[in-house]
Amino acid sequence: MATILREWSYRYQWLYDSISKVAAITVGGDYKFRRLFLRDLTITADTKVLDLCCGSGQATEILVQFSQDVTGLDASPLSLARAKKNVPQAQYIQAFAEEIPFSDRSFDLVLTNTAMHEMQPDQLQQILKEVYRVLKIGGTLAIVDFHKSNHWLFQAGISIFFHLFETETAWQFIDTDLKQVLTAIGFTNYRDRLYAGNSLQVIQVQKSQIST
Repeated sequence: MATILREWSYRYQWLYDSISKVAAITVGGDYKFRRLFLRDLTITADTKVLDLCCGSGQATEILVQFSQDVTGLDASPLSLARAKKNVPQAQYIQAFAEEIPFSDRSFDLVLTNTAMHEMQPDQLQQILKEVYRVLKIGGTLAIVDFHKSNHWLFQAGISIFFHLFETETAWQFIDTDLKQVLTAIGFTNYRDRLYAGNSLQVIQVQKSQIST
């Protein structure tokens, strides 16, 4: 069970940013951490991008440096207000990730950055199905999130972090076989990279066939 620190980290931007920067040291610092998802991606000015569960716009800020068509989606009005202030170049919409309010095959790229561990297993399934629906044929889903570490030091760090800032969904997430889940939905070309003692994963998959 998370402590009041979890609530504070959402309420106070400076606290959230400070926690993120400390955690990012394990992969070489904040600059590198926020750009991990870019590896092997081709993003041009006309790439249609959805930053799913965009929060206050940390990843959105990077995406708009490459694409002129970036949409941030989040269920929190507070987060969206911060995102609009931080990254006014993007478009924003308030909605739940389980019910993405866009038509089929709308986006070339969907990114979700350290957000899926917040979801219950049934929510996660529905969100990934929705992402598949709104991706164009050949489009890419990029996921940056926690992974179960096999290194004692990082295991201890993740355990402390989860107890202070996360809920049971984070523990459920790192026990989930995401490759199996994504493949069952229809995604192909699964690629993943692990960082920070295997405690952080970056996954890229593609939609290669029409939704049914």
